[in-house]
This record gives sequence, C-alpha cells and structure tokens, in this order.
Amino acid sequence: MRILWNRLSSALLVLCAASFITFTLARVIPSDPALAYIGPKATAADSAKLRITLGLDQPIPIQYFKYVWQTLHGNWGYSLSTKQPVLQEIIDRLPATLELIFFAMSFAVIFGVAMGVYAAKYRGRLQDSVIRILAIAGVSMPAFWLGLLLQMLFAGRLAWFPATGQFDIDLKYDNPITKVTGFPIFDSIITGNFAATLNGLHHMVLPALTLSAYSFGLLSRMARANLLEVMSQDYIKVARAYGLSERLVFFKLALRNALPPIVTVTGLSTAYLITGTFFVEQVYNWPGIGSFAVNSLLSIDYPAIMGITLLAAVGYLVINFIVDLIHAKLDPRVWMR
Repeated sequence: MRILWNRLSSALLVLCAASFITFTLARVIPSDPALAYIGPKATAADSAKLRITLGLDQPIPIQYFKYVWQTLHGNWGYSLSTKQPVLQEIIDRLPATLELIFFAMSFAVIFGVAMGVYAAKYRGRLQDSVIRILAIAGVSMPAFWLGLLLQMLFAGRLAWFPATGQFDIDLKYDNPITKVTGFPIFDSIITGNFAATLNGLHHMVLPALTLSAYSFGLLSRMARANLLEVMSQDYIKVARAYGLSERLVFFKLALRNALPPIVTVTGLSTAYLITGTFFVEQVYNWPGIGSFAVNSLLSIDYPAIMGITLLAAVGYLVINFIVDLIHAKLDPRVWMR
C-alpha cells in the first residue's frame, strides 16, 4: 500500500504540474480567446462583455483554480471553434483514436517482439541484418511521411486499401452501425454487422501500420538487445551444460527474464501513441482526437488544447501505473526498490 500510495501521489503531482503549465501557456499566448469565440466581426464592447462572462478578466491564479474546480466537476469548458463542450467533443472522438491505437500496438507488439526474438536467435546472419534495418527504418521515419508513402503505394498505385477515412461514405446508408459502446468496429462485431467490420478493418490497415512503425522498431530492437544480454548470463550457460534443450533454454528461461524491460517499453510506446496519432489522423482524415487537437491548435482553441493535454497526461500516467503492476508481477523485486 505504501508503494502504491507513492506511485499515485507522484502521478497526482505530475498531473497538477502539467495542468498548471498548460493553463499558463495557453493564457500568455498573444491572442484574444473572446474574439475567437464570437468571430472577427464582433465589436469591442461584445468582446469585453464576453471576457467577463468567460472569466478572462480575472488574474491567472484565480482562473486556474476555477478551471481545476470546474474540471473536477466535469466541466472542461467550451470549445472556441465548435462551440460545444470540450468533454463531449473528446468523448465523441476518443473511441476512434483508441481503436486505432489498439490495432497499431497489437501489430507492433506481436510482430516487433517476434522479429526481435527471431533476430536474437539468428544473431549475425542475414535475417538479423534485415530485421535490424527494418527496425531502424521504423524508428527513423516521420509518421506523416510514411503515411504519404503508404497512401501513394497501396492506395494510389496498387489500389489495395482506401486512402482516407474510417469507413466508406455510403456505409451509413447500406450497413449503418448500431451504437452500443461507441467503438465503431467493436460495435459492428457485437451487433453482427460484419460488412461494417470488414469495411472498418480495411480502412484501418494503413493508419495502423503507419502509427505502429515507431513502436515496432523500438520493440524489435529492445527484444533483440535484452535477449542477447540474458543469453550471455551464467545461469543460461549452466542450463546448457546440464543438457537442457535449446528451445527450453531460449523460450522458457531467457525470454521470460527479458520480458520486463520489453513490457516497460510497450507501455511507454502506447502512451506515446496518444499524441503520436495527431499526424497520422491528419494524413488519413481519421475522425479522432488527433484531428481535433490539430484543428484546435491552428485555431488557438485553448479550452480544447487544455482538455486534450489533460487527457494525454491522464492516459500516460494510467498506462505507466499499469506497466508498473505488470512489471512487478514479472519481477517481484520491483516492489523492493
């Protein structure tokens, strides 16, 4: 309980610091939020009246404490561009982003770890060199550039996948998805709308591949490096000396002890994808948090910017806390540190 309390209290401090810094930076930007809210044709009197209504005439510390109090009560303010509650905008767009992150991380974990294990098993051979080149390319390529390349090849030249969008435009007329949980592909599965499921998965391939490239490269390199380090340990040599099979030594002893750092990197990569979706969603016209964030930044919509930043901070802290629990399950010595 003491360790859990320490983790939760440190997470709370990080969240408070992130909210305060974001709030302060949003307020010192040289722009007039009231003018952005009511439009450029408003008079000075209208702007001054709205500033009083929004509380922008008060000192920044008072504005911040009011913002924290309202946020804790579910009032995240109103978007200056859409004129809708920020929390509602986030709730409406979050499922699309979470589904994209889920498929991207599933691909990165399954293929990244498998490729890293394969490269470690055949260290120094051609397979190892090819996988290392793919990993470096995945880490190095900017997401927006990789997305454009995939669109040009698989959507433009080969016409295998659609270039943009989450579903076909005519899907809502031919096979509309019944909303149950708010997650479109999951809802289509549980309601038996498999035509919509296949259509959504068809649209998901290119965005998920683009988003997973960085995590794939990172996980494959981490898995390879950790396995090679574990394989050089004395207890591995002793196990081989006792005549244990190479398959048992590699997968039962070495891989299990190489997993904790891989789990940590997986959690950090998942948290990174919360903000990494911004560029990918813009390239593929994906109706998620990333598109909303980019539009909010371009229009200096500070209530939306603060809401998205708060969401990203909470997601990052929650994922790290879950990773700590999994890490402790794999290695109980973590709780002694």
